[in-house]
Amino acid sequence: MNESGGESSQLRKFWHHEVVTVARALWERFPSHSRIPVALVTYFVGLTVSLWLAYLLRYDFYLPPEIWQQFCRVAFWLIPLQLASLLVIGQFAGLLSYFGVPDLRRLALTLGAAFVTTGIVYFKSDGELAPPPSVMVADLVISFGVLCSIRLFCRRVREIYTESLHLGSAIVRRVGILGAGDAGAALACELLSKPRLGLRPVLFLDDDTDKHDSRIHDIRVMGAPELLMQKAKEWKLDKIIIAMPSAPVKRIQALVKMLAELHLDFATIPSMGQLATGRVQVSQIRPVDITDLLGREPVELQMDNIRGLLQDRVVLVTGAGGSIGSELCRQIVTYQPQSLVLVEQSEGQMFQIEQELRRSGHGDLVIPQIGNILDDRRMREIFAQFQPAVVFHAAAHKHVPLMESHPAEAIKNNSFGTVKLARLAVEFNVQRFVLISTDKAINPTSVMGATKRLAEIFLQSLAANNGHQTKFMAVRFGNVLDSSGSVVPIFKQQIAAGGPVTVTHPEVTRYFMTIPEAVSLVLQSATQGLGGEIFVLDMGQPVKIVDLARQLIELSGLKPDEDIAIQFVGLRPGEKLFEEISHDGENIQPTNHSKIMRFVSPAAALDWVEETLARMEGALHSASAVQLKRLLKRAIPEYQLQPPSDATPQRTAVPELAALKNTE
Repeated sequence: MNESGGESSQLRKFWHHEVVTVARALWERFPSHSRIPVALVTYFVGLTVSLWLAYLLRYDFYLPPEIWQQFCRVAFWLIPLQLASLLVIGQFAGLLSYFGVPDLRRLALTLGAAFVTTGIVYFKSDGELAPPPSVMVADLVISFGVLCSIRLFCRRVREIYTESLHLGSAIVRRVGILGAGDAGAALACELLSKPRLGLRPVLFLDDDTDKHDSRIHDIRVMGAPELLMQKAKEWKLDKIIIAMPSAPVKRIQALVKMLAELHLDFATIPSMGQLATGRVQVSQIRPVDITDLLGREPVELQMDNIRGLLQDRVVLVTGAGGSIGSELCRQIVTYQPQSLVLVEQSEGQMFQIEQELRRSGHGDLVIPQIGNILDDRRMREIFAQFQPAVVFHAAAHKHVPLMESHPAEAIKNNSFGTVKLARLAVEFNVQRFVLISTDKAINPTSVMGATKRLAEIFLQSLAANNGHQTKFMAVRFGNVLDSSGSVVPIFKQQIAAGGPVTVTHPEVTRYFMTIPEAVSLVLQSATQGLGGEIFVLDMGQPVKIVDLARQLIELSGLKPDEDIAIQFVGLRPGEKLFEEISHDGENIQPTNHSKIMRFVSPAAALDWVEETLARMEGALHSASAVQLKRLLKRAIPEYQLQPPSDATPQRTAVPELAALKNTE
């Protein structure tokens, strides 16, 4: 038995070597400049043989001299007609070795058109210039089969040749695909046609029992994914790819947990939203990320409204190199603005986003401008030169603990920076001004949240002043995954270092969304604003940070509390246990988008707001951190002042601010 198996294996290797040798010889004999002559000769021979076989079948494999003459007469005009049709549909321009469903359809239409033409000639000439109907039908079927066979043969020669180039130079890994639907089938087809990827699909696993024991691309559907628990070692799989883009999140979570326990290398394919855009292919597998496990539904955008807002207009984005600002730039350029002005004070971040946009083919739209939003002269120069119609203000200090110890910087950048830009927007007749705000501005407990809330108050007051045409609005949302300073990159670094993963409190919760989703909804919100609104994005369900930490540990193939410890370190200055959606006095109103809510509240008198800002600006560089926070408390009654931290730097008290000493 073993000897027989060994001989069979040796025989297969011998024939594989011979086929590879022939494939290489055939491939290398036909350089690129001979493509059209080779295709012409190939199709001519195939069509001639097809017509000849059709006549043989009609006349029982014997052609009398008069029928032979008819064959020559018909072939003289029919085959050139078929070749001309193939030329028209571009079959000579393409490579013979690339053949798929579109080529199959074009061949069928071309030969069908030739068949109809032949029928017309038959009836017009009373059968003198065309073959009998039975020959026409047989020729249609045979020629279609012969040409398809030729193309498939050439394709297989190419595949064998390319496989041989990578044989021995790369390790071929055995892959199991979870999901035998359209996405899984497309993935298997891609991997089989691209052996250079080094991934060979050997089996499918799927929850649908109707698909079990069936075959897709000659790959068997073995059963449910849970079979891996018993047969993973037997199947000797090197990698698992999850190809279930429409599966419920809970199911994906369960599969990820199972694969992590089995210590199998696993990945996934792009999401349905990414595949729908056409920018990525199903074969672009990637690691399973935390965004796959959070349960966020794809955002449906009213793209015509967004295009109407941005197309052929000058758009300006501040903080263009940051997490939100850079994604704003990526999405805005797809709506064909007249130009996109990028304002950023960090030259390193500016360089990265500028180069990315140029590589994506939008270099003619991008206008990078290095500058600080607090530099009045520089910002005025930019507004005067480019006359933006829409401004997205994303520049901000956003790190909560850092801003607790540097309230002056937070007030300058987040509040006064917004004030300066808003005044410029009025002066230069900007149509829409959109502030990127935060859910931390709701009943704020942090300096960062309070300074953002102060910016919102100023914009609402300015919007209520009818002496200008600019529509001011703010958009609030919670934490965005993988943005700079967010918890996810910190957890990943801690896991990579071997732990522990530090969580502030076992009950702390946060709202999360992806950066592209948040920015898409910001653009959608910008189309809704009438002036003075605060838009809040639907953040879904809050997520426990400790659960997020556990999922990230499991995604790394490790076990929480065993391989990686989770350590609770207590809430940091300015942090809440949970984030809120709105504060008292804000009325919730619906919009025409299900994931966007509009909050409208009475605007404070502009004179009072400006007086408050002037008082705060006068104390900015002389007051202590505690005194500045008390000034914020005066301006924002709902601000919940935190007790001073020992780490907070203190300045010498200023006499004129002594009255604030006991302010709550």
